[in-house]
Amino acid sequence: MSEQIVDKAAAGRGARQYHIGIAPGEVGSVALLPGDPFRVPFVAEFLTDVTEVAHNREHRTMTGMYRGKMITATSTGMGCPSTAIAVEELARVGVTSMIRVGSSAALQSGIEPGDLLVSEGSLRNDGTTAAYVNPGFPAVPDIGIAAELRRTAESMSQQRGGFGVYSGINATDDAFYAEGPEWIAQLTAMGILNVEMESSALFVVAKLRGLRAGMVCACSSNLLEGVSVYDKKDSALKDGWMRSIEVALDTAVALDL
Repeated sequence: MSEQIVDKAAAGRGARQYHIGIAPGEVGSVALLPGDPFRVPFVAEFLTDVTEVAHNREHRTMTGMYRGKMITATSTGMGCPSTAIAVEELARVGVTSMIRVGSSAALQSGIEPGDLLVSEGSLRNDGTTAAYVNPGFPAVPDIGIAAELRRTAESMSQQRGGFGVYSGINATDDAFYAEGPEWIAQLTAMGILNVEMESSALFVVAKLRGLRAGMVCACSSNLLEGVSVYDKKDSALKDGWMRSIEVALDTAVALDL
């Protein structure tokens, strides 16, 4: 191999990262990962001593303190390619645990907008993870994080009411508008709980890099029952986002991530 060929696995280590714009020492050991950069301030609402570290492309990062722990929030953008970049670069600057907090569409009956969905693993229907690992390699969260997310969410539901908590296998798709009725029916028949666009990359890259990862999402729609908050003005989804963030923060503190 020519010595002139760039080794991306080695390039940029110990420096300010090209895509997320963060350097070592500017973030904590745990990061919450919403998809949308405009939801990073939602995480900041729970924090004190908030600082905006960087905002480059779809990747916006803020840090702050929550119950004595430094928390980082970085947006991944939509889909697995940008998520994998964020995970790789966050790991390079010192993040060791990551929890995705986002939106996801339910695929089983009875789940409503604003309910919380905790991932136990992802069906890898994406192209990004295929570039990393064999098709049989599982996309699974850290067991301890997944269990604590569920426990914390259920405790919150019992104390406050008004929303359900579900856990199971989700699907990660690349093409939002290619999710037609036949595909939705197949996923439902397999018992897949929900579908989103980022978690398989998060889980696979985290496993390969020795990181801990998990996901708790707010239900945005029920594709099986034709229920969607996108069709009307509704506070259910934002309420779900805020619950997912609080659950992730409490999990980070409980596990000292």
